[in-house]
Order: sequence, then C-alpha cells, then structure tokens
Amino acid sequence: MNVETDPVTAAKAIVEAYLERSMVPDPEGAAAYVSDDFQLVFTGGRRFSGPSDATAFNAKRYAWVKKRFLRTDAALDTETGDVHVYNTGYLYGEWKDGTTFETNRYMDKFVVRDGKIIGTDVWNDSAEIILHKAGLAEADL
Repeated sequence: MNVETDPVTAAKAIVEAYLERSMVPDPEGAAAYVSDDFQLVFTGGRRFSGPSDATAFNAKRYAWVKKRFLRTDAALDTETGDVHVYNTGYLYGEWKDGTTFETNRYMDKFVVRDGKIIGTDVWNDSAEIILHKAGLAEADL
C-alpha cells in the first residue's frame, strides 16, 4: 500500500500534527485537525469539545506543559474505516508552583475518521502526582 494512501500512516501524521499544534499551544491550529463533533475526554472523565477547552484546563494546572513522544501506534478498524491511534510518552514542564517535572507518563487514544480526529481519550499521571504532593496519595510514587 502506498504511504500517501495508507489510512494508518495518514492518521498517525494527523494525530502528531494535532499534538504539535496543541503543545505550542495553538488551539486554533489544532482545531484544523478535528471534526465538528469532536469530543475530548481527559483523565477523570472531564469532557471538552475542542482544543481550546483543553488549553484552558492545562493553563490552570501547569505553568507550561509539553509532550515527549515515545511511540505512535495505530490500527485500522476494517468494519468502520476508523483508525485508532495511540500516542504514548512523557509530559514535561512546570507546575504552577514553579516545580519542574519530566517523567509524567501519558497515553492518548484518538479515533480518526475521514481525515479528521473525531475523539480523544487522555490519561496521565498528573492527578496522582498532585495527590502525592498534597500528602494524599494512597501509595508512594
């Protein structure tokens, strides 16, 4: 299959371009990669309808944050034509209190349909790290 027509390769490129724009942060640029009915679900079940919502949420939690990609994997659902893309790695940046971090694990799952991201599920260690810093963690990190 030609790389230019391979839906899995195309979906991976769409997701990585979206993430790059999201990290600037450039929510308007990131929005070019999502469908009109896009849904984003953050850790804890927080639901957002666009990249600008995620940017605003992150601004409350972090002074700044970026992603260090480790892997981007994808699989085509032959029944629907959707491509499920998984991007994993580490968040790095600075908390609001000025403390830096670099080993905050994350995993994002995307569904790409017809060249647009229709949904994203985001998981990371941030909540556990915040609980640990507040002395509320149930176990050591």
